[in-house]
Amino acid sequence: MQDREGSATDSSPLLETQYANDHHVERTGTVWTAVAHIVTGVIGSGVLSLAWSIAQLGWIGGPLTIIFFACITLLSSFLLSNTYRGPDPELGPHRSSSYLDAVNLHKGEGNSRFCGVFVNVSLYGFGIAYVITAAISMRAIQISNCSYGNEDEGKCGFDGAYLMLIFGAIQVVLSQTPNFHNIQWLSIVAAITSFFYAFVGMWLSAGKITENGHAEGTISGIPTSSGVDKVWLVAQALGDIAFSYPFSVILIEIQDTLRSPPPEHITMKRASTISVIITTFFYLCCGCLGYAAFGNETPGNLLTGFTSNAQHWLVDFANACIVIHLVGAYQVYSQPLFANVENWLRFKFPDSEFVNHVYLLKLPLLPAFQLSFLRLSFRTAYVASTTVIAMLFPYFNQILGVLAGIIYYPLSIYFPVEMYLSLSNIEPWTSKWIMLRGFSTVGFVVGLFTLVGSIEGIVSAKLK
Repeated sequence: MQDREGSATDSSPLLETQYANDHHVERTGTVWTAVAHIVTGVIGSGVLSLAWSIAQLGWIGGPLTIIFFACITLLSSFLLSNTYRGPDPELGPHRSSSYLDAVNLHKGEGNSRFCGVFVNVSLYGFGIAYVITAAISMRAIQISNCSYGNEDEGKCGFDGAYLMLIFGAIQVVLSQTPNFHNIQWLSIVAAITSFFYAFVGMWLSAGKITENGHAEGTISGIPTSSGVDKVWLVAQALGDIAFSYPFSVILIEIQDTLRSPPPEHITMKRASTISVIITTFFYLCCGCLGYAAFGNETPGNLLTGFTSNAQHWLVDFANACIVIHLVGAYQVYSQPLFANVENWLRFKFPDSEFVNHVYLLKLPLLPAFQLSFLRLSFRTAYVASTTVIAMLFPYFNQILGVLAGIIYYPLSIYFPVEMYLSLSNIEPWTSKWIMLRGFSTVGFVVGLFTLVGSIEGIVSAKLK
């Protein structure tokens, strides 16, 4: 499963669908295993942007916005959980093993392909975000160590672009490993590191509040030079919060692990409710403590605000955990896209030696390795493209906002609503139909607002 803003766990979102109709898979999951999957899948590096988001929205607007997105996420999960089986959510003989399977089952192949565009865009976008986030964390470690040597920050090691190249070079090597996303130890490491750096951010924020002797921040949030600037920053803040929440792309995969009885959609709704409550409490603590600690100086990435902290070794270790986490997370998000493209090319060009032939490569002191020229060229070009884009637009909060603006509405609201309407055969213009259409419309407006605001933020930052 995956992690929102930046986490990676058991499996990737929307994996290949070869197990879609496998009725021989043993399903033993419970409400608590589902809760564990969701919580570890959602809480990731995106949590580090929440303090900045609350700083833009203020003490009232910030927490209320987090609760608002929690409610939207919960409603979306309820709708989506009903689409696991078809044509009946309880007794339907047809199961879905992934989000795309569910779209294909309830809305047809055309809609499934359309949905796949957003899925692949999200996978590619997460790769870009991970390159940026990893470079920020590596840079923070350098600055932390330089600060204690009383050196000029500008002379501390490599700048962000070189660090992105280093991260990209690591990914080029790892991307040649087939099926890297199925390695179990990667999931365990990702879960441990994601919780660790989030708790470190909360701990250090609480310590800074105690050191200050009071909580920073205001009801209106960080002041700006004009109302227009405030509107754009609010849009970016909404995008960052939206990026941190939804787990729709992994919900069906989790539901496919649940035992029955009770019916899977009942268990999934209980698990979703518990998980959203836990995640919301966690997000409120992390975001509010960060804003209370820094006030108007709240950084975009919470941990970068502690580079001169007396416990700088703890900050360094937390940032190292982020880098380790993202090294694996990049592969977890990229491998499904690799598989989709390479399988499509093999289908289109079955006689091409470049596409289909695999060579056995044996290097001294190393085990034999299967070399594919298709894999080598395509995956290297893919990693290079995400690294170059990250170098051109190294804006953490704005990139998260753009990703949320592109994928939040279609994957978390539009398709769940449309599938539920098709499954339930709800008559147009009934009260339930109007409420669901209203929910979808509000989601579209919010998504468009965050997308426009985040793009404006990237353009403004690029022109400075």
